[in-house]
Amino acid sequence: MTINEDRVQPNETTVPLLHCAAPEETLAFWRALGFEVAFEQLRPYVYLALTWSGFQLHYGPAPKDLDPAKEHSGGCLVMVDAVASYHAVFTEAMRRSYGKVLVKGLPRMTRYRAGSSRFSIVDPSGNTIVFIQRDEPKDVEYGGSKELDGLARVLDNARILREFKMDDRAAYRALDSGMRRRAEDAPVIEQAMALAGLIELATVLDRADRVPEWGARLLALPLTPEQRQQVAQYVADPTLLEPWWRPDAT
Repeated sequence: MTINEDRVQPNETTVPLLHCAAPEETLAFWRALGFEVAFEQLRPYVYLALTWSGFQLHYGPAPKDLDPAKEHSGGCLVMVDAVASYHAVFTEAMRRSYGKVLVKGLPRMTRYRAGSSRFSIVDPSGNTIVFIQRDEPKDVEYGGSKELDGLARVLDNARILREFKMDDRAAYRALDSGMRRRAEDAPVIEQAMALAGLIELATVLDRADRVPEWGARLLALPLTPEQRQQVAQYVADPTLLEPWWRPDAT
């Protein structure tokens, strides 16, 4: 079959072109995660091309006034079939290269909670690369489900802020406010989930001074083993909760 050169063919490929304010750091970071450098040019202007699995990231010059710390550089979406496996691979690569998972500052990777449908990597130039599962629910209630109320709605709102809007600070504020205003009449399991979320977020946001406060309140709650498992599933790193479990819940 001959291809009609005058006809548009539905076989296009889109490659994101991201601002690069820190070329050397960008190359080192993606190499550490297992990416291959397909093209590297630093002068007379920056152009980098990196590949991994079946997709590419390209970088070009950044505006002179770009501040990576503000994370306004740009970004792209990477649609995948099973997002958990991608997070697992990058987690292993970070631990191998850096001795830990980078969760603060630049670069970093957001936490992944079992059952989530997305996570993001923020590169040294402040770009956000979001990995999204293709069958992600289309009816997500951004900002909290209208079918919930009280602390349950606060928990759902914090989940949206953390997993979809990638805004840990807003999630922390929502849970902190919710515990002050809604905890008194909330079921024990909802209080425990909110406290667990606060412990995890306080650790990530350099608010570790408040962890003992949240931990002591979690320790005081009478939870069954089943409830404790449910609480552990609300956070991405259940090991942070281990010092704050009541002995009678084991």
